[in-house]
Amino acid sequence: MSSTQAARKEPPGSTGAIDPIVWKISAVVIFGPLMSTLDSTVVNVSLATLGRQLHAPLTQIQWVTTGYLLALALMLPLSGWLVDRLGARRVYLACFTLFTLTSLLCGTAQSASSLVAFRVLQGMAGGLLAPMAQMMIARVAGRHLARVMGLMVMPILMGPLLGLVLAGFILQHASWRWIFLINIPIGLVAIALALWILPRDSHEIRPRTFDLLGFLLLPPGLVLFLYALESFSANPAVRGLSIAELATALTLLAAFVFHARRLGSKALIDLNLFRTRTFSAAASTQFLSNAMSFGGGLLTPLYLIEVLHRSPGSTGLLLAPSALGMFCSYPMMGTLTERFGSRRVSVTGALISLLGTLPFAFFGAPGLPLPVLCLALFVRGAGMGAINIPSIAAAYAGIPKSLIPVATTSINIAQRLGGPIATTLLALFLHHKMTTHPGAVPKAFVATFWVLCAIHLAGAAAALRLPLRAEHPRAAASLETAEAITD
Repeated sequence: MSSTQAARKEPPGSTGAIDPIVWKISAVVIFGPLMSTLDSTVVNVSLATLGRQLHAPLTQIQWVTTGYLLALALMLPLSGWLVDRLGARRVYLACFTLFTLTSLLCGTAQSASSLVAFRVLQGMAGGLLAPMAQMMIARVAGRHLARVMGLMVMPILMGPLLGLVLAGFILQHASWRWIFLINIPIGLVAIALALWILPRDSHEIRPRTFDLLGFLLLPPGLVLFLYALESFSANPAVRGLSIAELATALTLLAAFVFHARRLGSKALIDLNLFRTRTFSAAASTQFLSNAMSFGGGLLTPLYLIEVLHRSPGSTGLLLAPSALGMFCSYPMMGTLTERFGSRRVSVTGALISLLGTLPFAFFGAPGLPLPVLCLALFVRGAGMGAINIPSIAAAYAGIPKSLIPVATTSINIAQRLGGPIATTLLALFLHHKMTTHPGAVPKAFVATFWVLCAIHLAGAAAALRLPLRAEHPRAAASLETAEAITD
């Protein structure tokens, strides 16, 4: 019996200690999302420097970020098929190797065009690192998934902060090329650890035919949809082209849904998963949680700058309580989920985050006092940290082990769509309010914060559909049956 199987064989009702192999595997695979998050933060901070050094305008150099994100979305639908076809270990090693190699290419780029091209390749490799890490942890953690993820997500939360510090140090003391070259020694260490610790999973390979038509419909549809939303929210005045792109994207996505329903389990993504109450509830909760997070990430800095007239530097400091709140709540999520269940924890988190958002809606127009502002952001961050992990644990607990790869793909796509949709809707609403009543900017923000509060309520309503327990007897039985068959 492999270490992966042993970790999953724990009886559903057991309260024993977590197998050490679970912590070893989690510590190795967490390098993937950590590196991806760190790299994105460092590059975002360095865009102005890259533009000057490579003699490129902002409209061109911003594709260093945009191209990476779109390439990431392009590859995400392939993760389930690749894992079924090649195995999780091989896919993870291939992705990390390519990510490290493309970091070398980015660090040696001689022009803005070549840097953008290499970043697209890096995004294609990096796009699978986060879902692969999530999937491999889900495979070995079993009923302790919430507890393991609650602790393993802490380094990822540190990624943006470390990225800011690292970017400042590199840009002050070294060439911009080290923004990418620093990935190489870290990548080599991570690859060596993965080769040593990750269990072989060739026995879990389930060769299935490649859904070519689905690939031609879903990834381009997702990429075009995200690009149209980004350009639309960034500049609502450019509506004609964005609406045409959005219509094309929706057509491709609708065609994929029709195709996938006909193909069933052979499709690139098995839509039958969403017929399961628990999984559909978890996916909708993830979607709305990302909408809350990105929506607040859009509105709050703008509010601090436009209404409270804070400088960009002080705005960054004032946003720290939100990150601190998440940092405080995440480590408790596993214990709370195992004790009180996914539904109670996620609903409570959504309501707490709503409580932290309401002061902006009620008292935002005259301007929040600094202590109230910091407390509200801390409460909002703590609530946001309590939504994701319980709902993810519920999603994986209710499906057979054999469906974990395709489930990971589906829930990551649902999560990824929530942010850009929310930011686009909120940006359009804020733009409409500000143009309709030019002299009432604070009132425009207050009205938009009420819309964000409505999204929080929708998230709480979605979480109400989660099961009371993270893993109920029927789900546990289905897991044990599926493992007995696959073993």
